[in-house]
Amino acid sequence: MTGDERSPDQRLVLLTGASGYIGGRLLPLLVEAGERVRCAARHPSFLQRRVGPEVEVAYADLIDPDSLVSAMDGVHTAYYLVHSMGSDTDFAEQDRQAAKNFAEAARAAGVERIIYLGGLAHGQGLSTHLASRQEVGQILRDSGVATIEFRASIIIGSGSLSFEMVRGLVERLPVMTTPKWVRSLAQPIAVEDVLQYLMEARHLPLEESEVFEIGGAERVSYEGILKEYARQRGLRRLIIPVPVLSPHLSSHWLSLVTPLYAKVGRKLIEGVRNESTVHDPAALERFSVRPKSLAEAVTRAMDKEDQELTTTHWSDALAGSSDGHHWWGVPFGTRRVDSYSRVLCYTPEEVFRPIQCIGGQNGWYAYNWLWRLRGAMDRWIGGVGHRRGRRDPCDIREGDAIDFWRVGKFVPNSLLLLYAEMKLPGRAWLYFEVGPDKGGSEVRMTLVFDPMGVWGRLYWFLVYPFHYLVFNGMFKGIVTNIERTRRECAV
Repeated sequence: MTGDERSPDQRLVLLTGASGYIGGRLLPLLVEAGERVRCAARHPSFLQRRVGPEVEVAYADLIDPDSLVSAMDGVHTAYYLVHSMGSDTDFAEQDRQAAKNFAEAARAAGVERIIYLGGLAHGQGLSTHLASRQEVGQILRDSGVATIEFRASIIIGSGSLSFEMVRGLVERLPVMTTPKWVRSLAQPIAVEDVLQYLMEARHLPLEESEVFEIGGAERVSYEGILKEYARQRGLRRLIIPVPVLSPHLSSHWLSLVTPLYAKVGRKLIEGVRNESTVHDPAALERFSVRPKSLAEAVTRAMDKEDQELTTTHWSDALAGSSDGHHWWGVPFGTRRVDSYSRVLCYTPEEVFRPIQCIGGQNGWYAYNWLWRLRGAMDRWIGGVGHRRGRRDPCDIREGDAIDFWRVGKFVPNSLLLLYAEMKLPGRAWLYFEVGPDKGGSEVRMTLVFDPMGVWGRLYWFLVYPFHYLVFNGMFKGIVTNIERTRRECAV
């Protein structure tokens, strides 16, 4: 059956870039909306493990036009959410060829609509990156398939490249010497607003291709974004303009501060130098989206980071050590992660029992005098101290206080998440996870510290030897308690 012969309820939405930042967030929204989704991927087996059984995953390489024929079969709406900015080769030529192949395949398959997310910029001398993004939009519109092209300003969201650059710079540099490109105006837009635009575009009445400029509620410079992030993190940052720093020099400077962006830093910075504000307000007239302010976008990004933090599988992030522990901890973004694990030949219920009873009169299984000392210090500097104890010796509910910790999440015999309420130059979480493993159980204890600026990072390294003594001792004490309890029950 060809695409044209399918009934409307059999037609598919094709999603490219499902493993990317925007595509990965759009996919669950499409599924939740009841769409039948097919994801096009160069490595289907990798993507298939990350999506639900209701999502079809097909092989497609945009540089190989033959691979697009079957991927396009039966598709009524196709999302184009890929680009080659991280490529070591000529990314503009790759993007050009990929867009042409995609456009031709969509036209041949009878696709009714293409939805594309590009970049917003005005003025002469566009960066190679932004010029390429806009050229891709033109190629798709020239295909003869009705195309909606969104040109987005800087996207603010947890994990977005722009937001992670802001985070890396503000967290690491109390004093920043900045080039003039940080004064260029933009309209930073929350990722949630971008996703809403992309979702509504499926049903927008459309007679021909259209371009929509989308941005946030206010115009602000990149410097303004840095200052807003610093304000919400409670950090004081001095920004000194230096007129001699070109985009080329700035990219090397950025690579030293945030090595994650060494490959794409120059391309991204060259784009930031162009103004990216909305000149045509048509999107506000045609869509129901009412964009958030910069402050709201940053707040939501930071809140989302905390939510994602609670679902991270630290065993994957900390692979490579026999017991999961690395001296000084492992960097995870700007956070530090320290983990301890053991496999025991007992059931999860037996292993979790002493964890559930931790704190209060039961103590912390090692160096209780140091915990009391830390509590006294906390009280002295205005914190909650260590004397709150716990509501019940072993019963736990989410929201309970346990000494100077608070229960953030509790799953019986599986997970206990505590977040610190003592005074710290940052934020801290303590995880206990138990799961079946080879006829027994694996128990893992993980400490996550989110330092606040330079002082927070310095604090982590200064106290780490004491921290290791206490937490390593606590983990060993928990294991000893589990084994002792088992022996007593056997007798």
